[in-house]
Amino acid sequence: MKRELDIVVLSDIHLGTYGCHAQELHNYLKSIHPRTLVLNGDIFDIWYFKKSYFPKEHLEVVRRILKMAVDGTKVYYLTGNHDDLLRKFGEMSFGIVHLRNKLVFQVDGKTHWVFHGDVFDASVQRARWLARLGGQGYDLLIRLNRNINWLRRNIGLGPVSFAAQVKKGVKGAVKFISDFEDIAIQMAAEKGYDYVLCGHIHQPQIRSVLAENGQTVTYMNSGDWVEHLTALEFSGGEWRLYQYDESAFAATGNVDSARVRPVPVRKDDEVIPDRSGMAAFQTS
Repeated sequence: MKRELDIVVLSDIHLGTYGCHAQELHNYLKSIHPRTLVLNGDIFDIWYFKKSYFPKEHLEVVRRILKMAVDGTKVYYLTGNHDDLLRKFGEMSFGIVHLRNKLVFQVDGKTHWVFHGDVFDASVQRARWLARLGGQGYDLLIRLNRNINWLRRNIGLGPVSFAAQVKKGVKGAVKFISDFEDIAIQMAAEKGYDYVLCGHIHQPQIRSVLAENGQTVTYMNSGDWVEHLTALEFSGGEWRLYQYDESAFAATGNVDSARVRPVPVRKDDEVIPDRSGMAAFQTS
């Protein structure tokens, strides 16, 4: 039986690359029935798209999303840097899929600001060739990581994440992630928003922070489907971070056995939504 959800936010799927966990994402999408699905950037990887590589599993993800839209899920596609070609079309609707650069909406009286986040990345804005070069190295690292993890599983060992270890070991990467989050939080506070939802940095997280102007802002990042296999879910009046559990799917074949991981919110003042209902989505 599918899990009924109010909102699901996905980002950084990178369809069309070797690192994309398309089969796992397809399993997840089959297990849920959200009222609203927000695809928050880098869904397709246009930077590295090759006609020779777009396997069946990747196409099945596209078909599943379109089927969800036909069946009544409202689907928003927000552009990121790897699919920034779509920004040329502006904000428009293609029948059942709504193309946007950002979203602003209310849930239980709290204002949410959703965008991919690459506008905070100087390497993307000022030196795209450098960002693409780094992306190619990252893709190669992920491909190597998947092969190593396949071997580890066959000998009874757990998976490891090379990319995560590299990020932790490089002070510049750690500082970039911290700066990215801080900028998003401060900008949201300046605009009077209660929540800010991003992708881009492949670091799933939910945390609440008291901004410099005294407003409490909850920062959320939906992670990715290359390393972490995560999503943001809203139901029952609260946000949760979902994390795909491959062993649970393999062991039972039951899509409901996938893991939803409640994330402790680090806070100065906790933001608790009231149950007054969800307002219509807006793009302003």
